Amino acid sequence: MQPLSRLAIALAFTTAGLLSVTAHAEEPRYNQISLSTQVSHEVAHDLMQVTLYTEAQNQDPAALAAEITRTLNAGLAQARGVQGVTVSQGSRNSYPVYSEKGEQISAWRERAEIRLESADFAALSKLTGDMLKTLKMGGMSFSIADATRKKEEDALIKDAVTAFKERAQLTTEALGGSTYKLVSLNLNSGGFVRPPMRMEAMKAASFASDSVTPDVEAGTSQVTMNSDGVIEVQMP
Repeated sequence: MQPLSRLAIALAFTTAGLLSVTAHAEEPRYNQISLSTQVSHEVAHDLMQVTLYTEAQNQDPAALAAEITRTLNAGLAQARGVQGVTVSQGSRNSYPVYSEKGEQISAWRERAEIRLESADFAALSKLTGDMLKTLKMGGMSFSIADATRKKEEDALIKDAVTAFKERAQLTTEALGGSTYKLVSLNLNSGGFVRPPMRMEAMKAASFASDSVTPDVEAGTSQVTMNSDGVIEVQMP
């Protein structure tokens, strides 16, 4: 029976130790306050995107597809000839056109897009004007380049931490505490886009002018850094 007694004693000490660790881990913590702050920079858009498209209708779907492909390939070749402009194909779809009574297909209609992007607004504006002689304007937008956004977010990290510390100190003093401990802190980036002038107001026809390339207003976005954390106020 002696070995069993020793085993029972060992298990008793182990259990007691586990209970002690659990009690210590679950020890309640008081005066914990959740805080949040936000800092932001206004950043100018440095990328311009343009969507152009070709659209046609034909009773012969094969002839229609060939026509769309020729126009699309010519536009792609023209765009690829301009340095600093990223060119890609957008969506392409075809759908039937029905007779007035909707009983049978009377023709087919097809649309294909070309998407352009560049940091050189003047070059892309001029290219857009040239391409509008054979294509139509689908839309225009502006954004912040990934590298620019990352640089701005990195610059905001220090400001976000400073703002959180200032609010934590203010809260501690308001509660009558002497100091505080930082329990947790999370930093999250975000942004709000301030849209530029709407495309309808810019008039696609203005890009087709041979004499003047219109100025574009790219707009800005707010790049933000949010800090959310928990502090524990230490009372005197």
